[in-house]
Amino acid sequence: MATASNGAPAIAQNPDIRYLARLLGDVIRAYGGESLYRQTEYIRSASVDRARGLHGADVVDTGLEALSLDDTLSFVRGFMLFSMLANLAEDRQGVAAEPGADVASALEQLQAHGIGREAVADLLSHALIVPVLTAHPTEVRRKSMIDHRNRIAELMLLKDTGKAETPDGENLDEAIFRQIALLWQTRPLRREKLFVQDEIDNVLTYFRDVFLPVLPALYARWERVLGTRPPSFLRVGNWIGGDRDGNPFVQAPQLRSALARGCEAALAHYMDDLHALGAELSLSTELAHVPQSVMDLADRSGDLSASRRDEPYRRAISGIYARLAATYRALTGKEPPRPSPLRGEAYASPADLRRDLVTVAQGLASEGNGALASGGALGRLIRAVETFGFHLATLDMRQNSDVHQRVVAELLKVAGVEADYAALDEPARIALLRRELASNRPLGSRFEEYSEETASELAIVQAAAESHRIYGPQCITHYIISKAESVSDLLEVNILLKEAGLWRAARDGGAPRAAIMAVPLFETIADLEAAPAIMSAYFALPEIAGVVKQRGHQEVMIGYSDSNKDGGYITSTWGLYQASKALAPVFAQTGAAMQLFHGRGGAVGRGGGSSFAAIQAQPKGTVQGRIRITEQGEVIAAKFGTRDVAMTNLEAMTSATLLATLEPEGISDRDAARFADGMDKLSQTAFAAYRDLVYGTEGFREFFRELTPIQEISGLKIGSRPASRTKSTRIEDLRAIPWVFSWSQARVMLPGWYGVGHALAAFEDKALLADMAQSWSFLRSALANLEMVLAKSDLGIAAHYLPLVKDQERGRAIFDRIREGWSLTHDGLLEATGQSRLLDKSPKLDASIRLRLPYIEPLNLLQIELLKRHRSGEQDARIKEGIELSINAIATALRNSG
Repeated sequence: MATASNGAPAIAQNPDIRYLARLLGDVIRAYGGESLYRQTEYIRSASVDRARGLHGADVVDTGLEALSLDDTLSFVRGFMLFSMLANLAEDRQGVAAEPGADVASALEQLQAHGIGREAVADLLSHALIVPVLTAHPTEVRRKSMIDHRNRIAELMLLKDTGKAETPDGENLDEAIFRQIALLWQTRPLRREKLFVQDEIDNVLTYFRDVFLPVLPALYARWERVLGTRPPSFLRVGNWIGGDRDGNPFVQAPQLRSALARGCEAALAHYMDDLHALGAELSLSTELAHVPQSVMDLADRSGDLSASRRDEPYRRAISGIYARLAATYRALTGKEPPRPSPLRGEAYASPADLRRDLVTVAQGLASEGNGALASGGALGRLIRAVETFGFHLATLDMRQNSDVHQRVVAELLKVAGVEADYAALDEPARIALLRRELASNRPLGSRFEEYSEETASELAIVQAAAESHRIYGPQCITHYIISKAESVSDLLEVNILLKEAGLWRAARDGGAPRAAIMAVPLFETIADLEAAPAIMSAYFALPEIAGVVKQRGHQEVMIGYSDSNKDGGYITSTWGLYQASKALAPVFAQTGAAMQLFHGRGGAVGRGGGSSFAAIQAQPKGTVQGRIRITEQGEVIAAKFGTRDVAMTNLEAMTSATLLATLEPEGISDRDAARFADGMDKLSQTAFAAYRDLVYGTEGFREFFRELTPIQEISGLKIGSRPASRTKSTRIEDLRAIPWVFSWSQARVMLPGWYGVGHALAAFEDKALLADMAQSWSFLRSALANLEMVLAKSDLGIAAHYLPLVKDQERGRAIFDRIREGWSLTHDGLLEATGQSRLLDKSPKLDASIRLRLPYIEPLNLLQIELLKRHRSGEQDARIKEGIELSINAIATALRNSG
């Protein structure tokens, strides 16, 4: 293997990157001019030479000083587009795909352990796997940019087949060139702040273009692999329009809009598929036997067309279409895109629609070998109806427990039940709330005046109840409680649900009924430690035990973001592992299935990294075939931007869940105990080091706010939520996303590694550490993510940000501690994993990261210069635009930076 002069292997650049980069260069020359092209190429080649170690950084002219402000904006756009196209090329080549991350491979692996397809089918009969899309603001690209990128991906697929022309007769190379030219001339930055409705519209495109067609196709593949038809265990969830935590712009109208738009999308998709089926199912009674059930369906359709008299399947489809069109009118209040000339009665539920479709399928199966009904468009449509219903995606509600406490306190006070609920201790609160839950008498009254907050929260639960009546109970099933710290936090949500009839008290000796599950979110290290005791106390309440038994499972959400910001990477990861493991016996004692909801972000500092490895690294007995995981920001486009990539990632999530649930434990009980003791020591040391730096160092908050572009990131138009929970500048009050995002921009990436090096260096039993890193899937996965972060960080570039810090003496002292921590982490990781350099055992990822590094360095250097000018008071609008463009470009190049 060829090596660069710095000892690393040479990058084997994939042909797609070379091809797309050449076209991008042609676009820059054609639309930006020869001078810009030459400047860009000079800067690129000089940076690549430095990265390869061909010249010293102090010898080579970077070429950046020669750029005017206008040239700077164009240059940054060019490097951003290169990174976007490189991401596309790598996705196409399966760089992100992991070996064995598919259901067929998982079945083979389980079979090797003596676990057959019957056990897998039994698991899938009660499994639930849900990626949940959220609007967390880390996607810096406009939707228009992503759309052009996806069009290029479609054209590249045509090129793979050997075609030279598009179906419209256009030369393929020219079509791709034109899409890149459109990208070049498309404004990458949003000028206006995103509203919740914009976020709803954006996420709907993924459902329409990707999930609606992809999930039925995946199920068809799995049916062939499994040899049986599993239920729809894999679904897609949504937070956008229901997540109110810290976002005052999400209220009842937004919740209604999210569900209404989802309903429109689902029904329109079904109608399009039915229209196509009507054209396809041309079977004639003169040539085919048609069961009476299909004839009856055809006769009820009202289709009296003479040309279709002998075509009962077409007439049956016409009747189903007419009923679906009536359903569209009834649920959306709008005319369907393609109205039916027939009259039909609206379907009462998706099950009724499915029943008619199955009648058609059974008719087709009654002749020959059943090939006409075993799959194809009709099979996919039936699967889509089962999976998406009339609501498209289950919408979660989320709010902070502090809000619930204030609202319940006001309801109790106005109703004359309790004058000062907030002053009660926990046992008194629980007793009071249980008394209220034992009665269906509402606390609220339409004749009373309430604060704006209370009125808004009551309107939300009323909107949820109304949505249940319109779209069915599957449209909203979870109510997430942020900052859950007590049993009363859960009971307060049930009180609010009761106000809308979504909690019904027990009657005639039966159990209460809860149409929506209250789900605690445990986020900080202290919350995670307290989680088992809280859930045990919650389950001990007879009315709660009754509800849980009736439902069969209970969900607990565990948050990676705030636990990491609170305690650092390794302590957060270990705390989540321990909390999950400690919760399992609590659920077992209750007799309820445990469903963990993992609040993971894109960056490693917020739980990012390989989902395939992370799911398998969960403690044995905690997955149980049921898992939900948040997908947010730039990760949504990266994992679900195209149908092929979405299928790869959804299959990886599914296969990992099968393995995590059914595969035997990989280590002995003795090793598990030894490794846990070792992790306790590592976590304690890492926690102390992290807390000492971030929360115990005088001036660290100012250092962070001046070294990184946190102030500028807060002004980006990338989400509807504020960057901080309060107006405070305290790190404790800053949201985890901008905390991680800012460190990534400055190439420090501190939340993803700081403190780990101190722990590795202080760990005395190096043989045990090496054994843990090699044999234990948990630590192996954690260190793999850590290694990726170290490879993407660059303390040499980060040092260039130091002049932005006002107190230079203090700033250099803090930076020296950070640099030392990075070196400790780097050296400790290599020793523990037995590698000679970072990513030695991950050549694909290594090549991917090193390909990007020369393109990120000039962006960082330009960003620093623009930050200096902006913070010194220069008012030129191009400076602010340049900073925002650089943030966009660096995030695109780093991929999972937020």
